[in-house]
Amino acid sequence: MSLKLREDAKYSLLVATSMGVRLTPIDHLPFHSADLLRIQATSAETNVASVVSYLGLPTKVLTNFVKGSPVARLIKDNLLARHMEVEGPEVEQGDPWGYRHQFNLADSGFGNRGPRVQNDRAGEVGRLLNVKDFDLERIFGDEGVKILHLSGLIGALSPDTGTFCLELARAAKKHGTAISFDLNHRASFWNGRDEELREIFTEIASVSDILIGNEEDFQLCLGVEGPEAGGEGLTEKIDGFKGMIKRAGEMFPNTSVFATTLREVETANLHQWGGIIGVNGEFHVVEPKPIVVNDRIGGGDGFVGGMLYSVLKGWEPAKWPQFGWATGALAATMYTDYGQPADEEQVWSIWEGNARVRR
Repeated sequence: MSLKLREDAKYSLLVATSMGVRLTPIDHLPFHSADLLRIQATSAETNVASVVSYLGLPTKVLTNFVKGSPVARLIKDNLLARHMEVEGPEVEQGDPWGYRHQFNLADSGFGNRGPRVQNDRAGEVGRLLNVKDFDLERIFGDEGVKILHLSGLIGALSPDTGTFCLELARAAKKHGTAISFDLNHRASFWNGRDEELREIFTEIASVSDILIGNEEDFQLCLGVEGPEAGGEGLTEKIDGFKGMIKRAGEMFPNTSVFATTLREVETANLHQWGGIIGVNGEFHVVEPKPIVVNDRIGGGDGFVGGMLYSVLKGWEPAKWPQFGWATGALAATMYTDYGQPADEEQVWSIWEGNARVRR
């Protein structure tokens, strides 16, 4: 099927998310050795949206906040500074053991020491996301959205959030909004819930226009048969993904775009970075090439953000993985989880390998 976007829409991109904060040691130290930490607002879904919002397209975030929390205030201010409109209910914290925003404890690694990440999500307020707190008819019908981007991280966060994502997808489909779904399988989220989540993810995928994920995501979330056993070379990996996408296309005929990133880690600061996008059976491949990495977290989200921006701009599909590759590489140069492109020219300069000073 061809990918068509609604024209009469207030928002180019809408994401649903559970916001938290990331704590990162400065100077690339391991977390357990650090005495100074950098704090930033974070979520995978707003990492994606940042590429779109920084490049000037109207973007909206649906989420929950803890009422009166200084962390909630930090998150709100940060999202507004990233040019995003925010909507969501204020949830009472309750007692000191009540609700809060998640903490992401993550160092960046350095050289031969890889990064380590620990998520502390106890009492996470985002687990309460519910469509009753949002006017979906207003958002998707009256205001209008071109692309809704959903993540398996939110879909599997709790029974409430799975239903929330499903209802968002149904409302989007009803009003002509294109749906992007990054499968993002997490074993700890799926533990003991395989049947329940497979049903929800399959229904969301069945109405999605864009599906994103690696081989494991497609196999574990949707039951798509994985790549045939074979060599471990780059050509074999690319051919294996193409074969799997052809099978996924048969299972999900409403989906016109499939995407994944390719990454080989040489050191924490040097990766081979690439990507594949299949559009209506035609593949566009960026074979991995070296990028210098300051902090790898968010690189994949940056790729997705660049790809969705390309779709929103109406560019030819061959450019989608190129721009996504470059916005992912841009995110990897920054301390934040999200890329902050100055303009399209900066992104295309990264793609072209032009790191010369611009005066």
